[in-house]
Amino acid sequence: MIVGVAESFPLAEVFTISRGSRTESKVVTVSVSRDGGFGRGECVPYARYGESMESVLKQIEGLPPRITRSELQAALPAGAARNAVDCALWDWEAKKAGKRIWDLIGQAEPKPVITAYTLSLDTPLKMEQQAAKHAARPLLKIKLGGEDDMARLEAVRKGAPDTRIIVDANEGWTPALYTELAPALIRLGVEVVEQPLPAGADDMLAEIERPLPVCADESCHDSASLPALKGKYDMANIKLDKTGGLTEALALKDAAIKEGYSLMIGCMVGTSLAMAPATLLAQGAQIVDLDGPLLLARDRTAPLRYDERGVYPPTAELWG
Repeated sequence: MIVGVAESFPLAEVFTISRGSRTESKVVTVSVSRDGGFGRGECVPYARYGESMESVLKQIEGLPPRITRSELQAALPAGAARNAVDCALWDWEAKKAGKRIWDLIGQAEPKPVITAYTLSLDTPLKMEQQAAKHAARPLLKIKLGGEDDMARLEAVRKGAPDTRIIVDANEGWTPALYTELAPALIRLGVEVVEQPLPAGADDMLAEIERPLPVCADESCHDSASLPALKGKYDMANIKLDKTGGLTEALALKDAAIKEGYSLMIGCMVGTSLAMAPATLLAQGAQIVDLDGPLLLARDRTAPLRYDERGVYPPTAELWG
């Protein structure tokens, strides 16, 4: 049996990107009960990709109760619904076999990895205050994509003078604005700029100078996305809710490495259950952005562990 349930987890603070603000994380939790075994997965339906809680739950409800992971890849498109079911089936397989998930996929036991901590879009003064509050963190991700982005960047660097910084424009810039801001990004020590131009309107990236690495997020979903990234991007952001689960995410990771892309392993704002499978993908990635649980006021039972060494792999009680 496969069951999807809508749940809500309050955020510790309002979270804002160029497309809007939120005060809670709305997720779909999937459980698989089969042959005496049980597994769970989580997804975050995303309106940017035409998803809603209702549409995702409907996709899940329409699945055959004993569908396999291989059958699932064809039954649902890449996206949130397939992700939650795929990860639940992986969890079920691991628990049924009495093995950890990394043993099933032939991977070494994951080690803790440093993760970015995201500062949401706000006024320059408030972003400086956020940066100062989190200045001891090794890597900050800055949400941009509005007016006064230059002032925001300056303010964040003032608040966290020694921290590594990456920025995410969430498709909010134009080619002219990116060209204007690029020298300042370098001057302020920004290491990567994520999705500066809208997906589908990013061909200009192949024609203008890219003085620092550009990472594809909204332009990169699954393995089929890779050909369209050539010449425009230097890095691919792999998110389970875009790939449609761990199965395709592992394939995308291998394909992206073979094509010469650096990797960012990212997330939607979800709980530790959503992050758990991504800790496997994070091994060897150049940038890891799995801070979803750090932004919540309440998390799952047996949550992921975070400390100065980063985010640790999940316990068997949580997932896998």
